[in-house]
Amino acid sequence: MTETAVAHPTEPAVRKATPGEARAPRRSGRRRIALPYLLLLPALLLELLVHLVPMLMGITMSFKELTQFYIRNWGEAPWSGLDNYTVAIDFDAPVGQALLKSFLTTCLFTVLSVGLCWLLGTAAAIFLQENFRGRGFLRTLFLVPYALPVYAAVITWAFMFQRDNGLINHVLHDQLGIGDSPAFWLIGDNAFYTLLVVSVWKGWPFAFLTVMAGLQNIPRDMYEAAALDGAGVWKQIRHITLPSLRSVNQVLVLVLFLWTFNDFNTPFVLFGKAAPESADLISLHIYQSSFQTWNFGTGSAMSVLLLLFLLVVTGVYLLLTSRGRKTSDV
Repeated sequence: MTETAVAHPTEPAVRKATPGEARAPRRSGRRRIALPYLLLLPALLLELLVHLVPMLMGITMSFKELTQFYIRNWGEAPWSGLDNYTVAIDFDAPVGQALLKSFLTTCLFTVLSVGLCWLLGTAAAIFLQENFRGRGFLRTLFLVPYALPVYAAVITWAFMFQRDNGLINHVLHDQLGIGDSPAFWLIGDNAFYTLLVVSVWKGWPFAFLTVMAGLQNIPRDMYEAAALDGAGVWKQIRHITLPSLRSVNQVLVLVLFLWTFNDFNTPFVLFGKAAPESADLISLHIYQSSFQTWNFGTGSAMSVLLLLFLLVVTGVYLLLTSRGRKTSDV
């Protein structure tokens, strides 16, 4: 006769957890919640040290009469209140006039640079969506300006734009015979166009890479259906590609705007400490107002005004784009 296991009538079907076992899931849940914050803590500390602390020091300096007489101990500089801001925005005085002209020059430069970067990047990304021989080589070649170090690339451009022995004048004047004499590209009115060329050459590969990534999310079936309906290439770009890239372009344009408006490395390496009047961007202008005149209080006030301007423009842009996105979704 086979023995069968019979459960004891007094043994419970489900064993109750002990108090220690009940606290274990709570502890694991707390650790799971705290883990992301612990991982973000080093980045937050570095952000505090690298960005927030210098920014707060700059804001404090903007309310002080910090000149060359207080460089040794800037904490002893007397408070000036809003005097530095008054000097910066007094457009009837030479300092305010120079700042306003630099601001308008930067606005024009930013609009042209961002527009050309977006146009070239979008056109190249759309063109390279089709399969053809050499597409991989062209993608790699287009990303070279984005991969090169900024200083090395801009210094190379500065040598190319030299008047006497530069490659640009050699091609335009010596080879093609354009102009009576070699042009000055790094001084005068031509300096603005030189800076624009270098900025677009350096920035459009980022637009190309961003748009190319956004195009991967557009189903190819939409283009095939549009082609069957008789839509040409331009209609497909207008009614399929651009609307599908709206969210990508919104972020792309904002990032390009902030990078270009704040760009300091390109004009500084290209022209040196003193940029020509036609290419006097506001970032370099603030540097000159601070480190050449030794008036760090006024320069800090200009920096704070620039920060407020960028914050306002970014907030308005995000507000308008979010409203437009909600309207299109409805």
